[in-house]
Amino acid sequence: MKSRKLSPIQLLSIGFVLLSLTGGFILCLPFSSASGGSTPYLDALFTATSAVTTTGLIVVDTGSHYNLFGQLVILILFQIGGLGYMLFFVVIALFLGKRLTLHNTLLLQETVKKPIRIEVIKFSKMILLFTFAVELIGTVVLSLYFSNYFPMPHAVYSAFFHSVSAFNTAGFSIYSDSLSQFNNSLMLNIVIILIFSAGCLGFWVVFDTYRHIKNKFRKKKPSHLSVQSKLVYCLAFIFFIVGTFVIYFSEDWSAMMPFREKLLSSVFQTLTAVSTTGFNTIDIGAMSVTGLVLIIGFMFIGAGPGGTAGGIKITTLGVLLASLSSILSQKERVNIFNRNISLEIVQRAFAIFSLAAIWAFLTLVVLSFTEEAPFIQILFEVFSALGTVGLSTGITSDLSAIGKCFIIVTMLVGRIGPLGIGLSIFSKHRELVRYPKGKIFVG
Repeated sequence: MKSRKLSPIQLLSIGFVLLSLTGGFILCLPFSSASGGSTPYLDALFTATSAVTTTGLIVVDTGSHYNLFGQLVILILFQIGGLGYMLFFVVIALFLGKRLTLHNTLLLQETVKKPIRIEVIKFSKMILLFTFAVELIGTVVLSLYFSNYFPMPHAVYSAFFHSVSAFNTAGFSIYSDSLSQFNNSLMLNIVIILIFSAGCLGFWVVFDTYRHIKNKFRKKKPSHLSVQSKLVYCLAFIFFIVGTFVIYFSEDWSAMMPFREKLLSSVFQTLTAVSTTGFNTIDIGAMSVTGLVLIIGFMFIGAGPGGTAGGIKITTLGVLLASLSSILSQKERVNIFNRNISLEIVQRAFAIFSLAAIWAFLTLVVLSFTEEAPFIQILFEVFSALGTVGLSTGITSDLSAIGKCFIIVTMLVGRIGPLGIGLSIFSKHRELVRYPKGKIFVG
């Protein structure tokens, strides 16, 4: 019997699982903890999976529970997880002078989601160069800022950790309150927002924007942003305005809090949810139900595809909305910015949305039975894990063993993608039989 090769998406799925299991094993060992004692493997696996999937949910405090070695392991995991481990495979292969096989090239293609017009190795090199450049600049700027509060060695390390965490939208922090102690700092808020924006928009959108600006300055032939870039920017701007407005007016701010601090907190919390970064500058558990529901929606949707962000992706929502508009206006085709969207893309968007919603519902049913927290907090936790965001109302460490296991799987589903998981499980079968049409009344 002829053995069947694993597909690229199946190999990626297995790779993320193995990374999580290996990371969990290292983090459970005594030399990873600050106390010198062992960490329960389930808690270590939870942390490792959260790092690999760039989620940021934690059951133990990163800064106090793990020593420098353990924190660096976590940093390496979310750096690899954010970019996709195949990119690091490429770096090693090229360094050793090896050539990629066709199968590995296809695997890399699935990782970076490159545009057709660019050769995959070239695009991968551009991603790595861009990543390390942003993280380095972020580290330098944040080091100067943190040096006002901490000794220089700690300032540099904190800057490096948070810069890498921000770019990969991981949300891990070495401070127990995330970035809440710096909520009134305009500089820190802006720098962190710029860093995670560079990662969450999607590498193709960043490249497309750079190409567009370069051609404008060189006054070459007319240059236009791609449909994907326009859609990402348009919806992200709408989310930014709506989110900032709703959070600002729905939260019970202190009467002593100045206008600038309220606005800054509203802006940051909106963008950290939309980008699925997971840092917070206010107490999420103290937010109103209105604010929590809004953030849940943002976490489920996420940011641009092909970057470090999670969620079903903002472009998926855009395609679904355009499809709905087409149905309601009785048009035969789905159009976005005067461009026709293929039926295949519409079907993929519907599949991604449906599978994510189904998994969220099943997980919510289980956690509603196993956990004793209020429903809104459980709902928030599930969508934070599925969107690989990491924001929490404070119930993560109190989850039962079953709850932790389901959140672990949910984080993996969110990082790999519900459609990717579905394609990994169900094999492709050629349709050899065409059945007669059947009528079903819907709606």
